[in-house]
Amino acid sequence: MTSTHGEERRSVTVDERVPGAVRVAGVLTAVQGLAGLGFAVVLVVHAFTASETGNVLGEAGYFAVLCAGVLACGIGLVLGRRWARSPAVVVQLLLLGVAWYMYGPSGRQLWGGLLAAYVVGVVALLFTNAVRRWALGMDESDE
Repeated sequence: MTSTHGEERRSVTVDERVPGAVRVAGVLTAVQGLAGLGFAVVLVVHAFTASETGNVLGEAGYFAVLCAGVLACGIGLVLGRRWARSPAVVVQLLLLGVAWYMYGPSGRQLWGGLLAAYVVGVVALLFTNAVRRWALGMDESDE
């Protein structure tokens, strides 16, 4: 690629710079967002059979907005956007709390354990050395 000053620059594709762990974590985070949006759809369907339609629709809207943000973080990671890493980590930490609640107070040890394993896997991917270096921009060459 040629700059305005006629200097030749090395063209680096996104695939060369973004670690694979970022893309895998992005896919796993996007799946969480899609699952949440599916839950919101179930709530909307349920709203038409519930006596308090407004409350259920409000809850569905709340989940739809939150899960759309989670999906956006997942897509951002798949596309190699650095901004998506921090919100994805926050989402995973919040879901770890959900997993703890499922495992303990809710008495659903299987589901809580599976969710905790899923979340810990995503967090582990987002904190590998390659991903941390990528997130900090330490993998870029000085131009």
